[in-house]
Amino acid sequence: MTPGSWPRRLRERLGERGLAVLVLVGLLALAVVPLVAMPAARCKAFGSGCHRPRPPVRADPVVAKEHQVTPVEAATRGAYVALGDSYSAGVGAEATVADNNPLNRCRRTSKAYYHEVSTAFRFAKGSSFWACSGATTADVLKGRYGEPPQLGRVDAGTSLVTISIGGNDVGFSKVLGGCVVHLPWSHSCTGQGADIAARMAKLRGNLPALLEKITDRAPSARVIVMGYPKAFSEITGVGGDNITVSDQRWLNARAYDLGQIVRQSVAEADARVVARHGRGSVEFVDAYSAFAGHEAGSAVPYMNGLALNLSALEAEPRSFHPTAAGQHALAQLFLAQIQKGPGRPLS
Repeated sequence: MTPGSWPRRLRERLGERGLAVLVLVGLLALAVVPLVAMPAARCKAFGSGCHRPRPPVRADPVVAKEHQVTPVEAATRGAYVALGDSYSAGVGAEATVADNNPLNRCRRTSKAYYHEVSTAFRFAKGSSFWACSGATTADVLKGRYGEPPQLGRVDAGTSLVTISIGGNDVGFSKVLGGCVVHLPWSHSCTGQGADIAARMAKLRGNLPALLEKITDRAPSARVIVMGYPKAFSEITGVGGDNITVSDQRWLNARAYDLGQIVRQSVAEADARVVARHGRGSVEFVDAYSAFAGHEAGSAVPYMNGLALNLSALEAEPRSFHPTAAGQHALAQLFLAQIQKGPGRPLS
């Protein structure tokens, strides 16, 4: 068959009309087949059969969380400031001539627990020691012996505060004096119960107010508040201090009561910090049994017994205050608490 002969033969067989129909069918096929076989073309021409893309899967919105720091990081990112009364100042742990300098009216000593705490960690903004013998909650706010208020020593850059406070508010020195000087047939020791209860009730209002002021001035600080150790073994009594075993039990019970006031005040202060989403904390260190087996009068005492100034006929300030070993024991409690933290996340 020569080229061009098949169209002539096809035209002869189908005729002019049949050939035209065949051409028309071919053209329709060329138009329809792509639409059927190719969805994209059908979608473009008729808007049907289009592929609907699935909406992108969106992750839940990510809420930025504050960095969770370790307890030690939180305590050391700023400055350490030691506040408080004679138990924090180190009265009774005198070891150098400077410790006994009469011009040192706050009686801050070289063996106070502050020194162990301040050297155990590297505080980014340093440390300072402002505890003062005889300080009450009011003295922390107003100052003592001409020194500025202890409260003014803390600020937004403070990351750790340690403090013992409350013993002078309830008049423990006076109470101990009443126990020491009473006559054997009198009841001047335990008979002071009503007075000390009234002073404790007042402290129950003053201490929370003080802790709130500290956390307001140092909102990022961990504030660690120490209770008081019991001073007496309750085993033997009526030695040189004239304190009977029953007196010892009563005095230890009052130290325990004071510790509970401190504990409750601390818990309330920390709850306020949590409620306002603060960065800091308020924490309690229970020192009540810190001197167990080493109370006043024991073979290796952590607590000084009665020391009399015979020329003045009065007890010396170190009486019934921690020895250097006692201050070391208190330092260990603070170091453990700094590492342990408040038992909740810190940011």
